[in-house]
Amino acid sequence: MPRQKALVRRPGPRLAEGLVTHVEPADVDLDLAVEQWDAYVATLHAHGWDTVEVAPADDCPDAVFVEDTVVVYKNVALITRPGAPSRRDETPAVEQAVAGVGCSVNWVWEPGTLDGGDVLKIGDTLYVGRGGRTNAAGVQQLRAAFEPLGARVVTVPVSKVLHLKSAVTALPDGTFVGHLPLLETPSLFGRLLPVPEESGAHVVLLGGDRLLMAASAPKSAELFADLGYSPVPVDISEFEKLEGCVTCLSVRLRELYA
Repeated sequence: MPRQKALVRRPGPRLAEGLVTHVEPADVDLDLAVEQWDAYVATLHAHGWDTVEVAPADDCPDAVFVEDTVVVYKNVALITRPGAPSRRDETPAVEQAVAGVGCSVNWVWEPGTLDGGDVLKIGDTLYVGRGGRTNAAGVQQLRAAFEPLGARVVTVPVSKVLHLKSAVTALPDGTFVGHLPLLETPSLFGRLLPVPEESGAHVVLLGGDRLLMAASAPKSAELFADLGYSPVPVDISEFEKLEGCVTCLSVRLRELYA
């Protein structure tokens, strides 16, 4: 079986200048962040993933959070128009990277804004957070790009966190995991498993029963282990200071390499 691919982007020299919205600014140790990023990428490699490194965008402090710049469904990559203007120069190199791995490319156009961290894919359903970084026109363009391919788009209000996936992701069996204080409308998510830590709401499905998650959520990891999953913790403390999580440090291209 071929190894799956994931897009990643190395932290740039201005990482500590990254935007924060719902947390207090904190000092970021760039050297430690690079070590943590290297360990994150090594963990992907160890669990059957090859990485495609997007060209640096050193003038863009938030460029390491590559997930926000593209949404991939089937073989189509929708290049986003990030809600923060300072992030829009991140997208050209991402466009080159996804075209290089065989994606057909579409774009979000003004006045639309869309951050990839606001899009949670569960099978053919795309939950999209409508809030600070993603606007109604961005949601409309997401629908136009993916509904003709068979996607169902569900809009979810977001105001308590930076992105939808800052509050909720899902387990391999489709059960949602979320931190209830951050969810505005938990009823939209059907089977929802509350987790005790904010960072416990962020899981990346590595394959099989393996869940990549932040080391800062040990109680959530214990909960998942009790359910028969195998948590794979990584320390991403420097990225958490910038509202980052395990999901936003890569774009998993499952459907191209399944």
